[in-house]
Amino acid sequence: MAALPPLNALRAFEAVARLGSLTRAAAELHVTHGAISRHLRTLEQSLGRALLLRQGRGVALTDAGERLRHVAGDAFAQLREGWQALQREGTGAPLVLGCSGSVLARWMIPRMADLERQLPGLQLHLAAQEGMPDAALAGLDAALLLAAPPWPGAWRVHELAGERIGPVLAAGHPLAAGLAGTAPQALLELPLLQVASRPQAWPQWSQRMGVDLATADVAASFDHLYYLLEAANAGLGVAIAPQQLVAGDLAAGRLVAPWGFIDTGGHWILATPARVADPRTERLAAWLRSELQAAPSGAL
Repeated sequence: MAALPPLNALRAFEAVARLGSLTRAAAELHVTHGAISRHLRTLEQSLGRALLLRQGRGVALTDAGERLRHVAGDAFAQLREGWQALQREGTGAPLVLGCSGSVLARWMIPRMADLERQLPGLQLHLAAQEGMPDAALAGLDAALLLAAPPWPGAWRVHELAGERIGPVLAAGHPLAAGLAGTAPQALLELPLLQVASRPQAWPQWSQRMGVDLATADVAASFDHLYYLLEAANAGLGVAIAPQQLVAGDLAAGRLVAPWGFIDTGGHWILATPARVADPRTERLAAWLRSELQAAPSGAL
């Protein structure tokens, strides 16, 4: 009994099963319709069982065919992705890292010079993406995300740091100096700012802090976190923000965080395709983890 099926025949079967047609499979593999038929007969004879049933111009899979489709599909996808990753490394193609525009502008770009010094030879192409990427991470080698589990099974997830959020406002705001040491109820007298994609952030923080903000004034909601933080820096109100994205403003004295930050249960993660082992992502994950955990905790 052969340990492996005839690989050319298996490749033909995988294409037919995926495309649902011998003709389309022949076109994809640049062979004749007859060659595909011969490969399928070879495979069925080797197995001793039927894999396909002809239905008009299409095909249907038998139970054995369905099982082999899953196995072959996964194997060829893993081979294809691994080969493409090796090609990208060999040609010096950059690693494509997706992240939100706010993270890109406020966190990644200010650290690019440091990254180049610490990881020489690692070429990055930064791709701004809003929202969660799909399970296949289409078009990306990796994604830097703020998210909460569960994660898609198709991802390999490197947990980098816990997410912490807290209220921040401009140091030059007329009321900023008087907030130090006050109870969080002082927020009821201030205009609150939030980002539209995280309306739960203020309720999550206020519940943890034991303050009822139901009657607080949400003065503005912004489409992007970047705009929210710009509004806070401009003195338009109090923003609820991830600590790592405001650490630079806090250190420079542009923003203040009168009540510190709380853990949300979410995480900063680097997600990569589970079936592709790219050694560059291991180096990048280690650097990201070090940078994200370098911020003062300030957690309550």
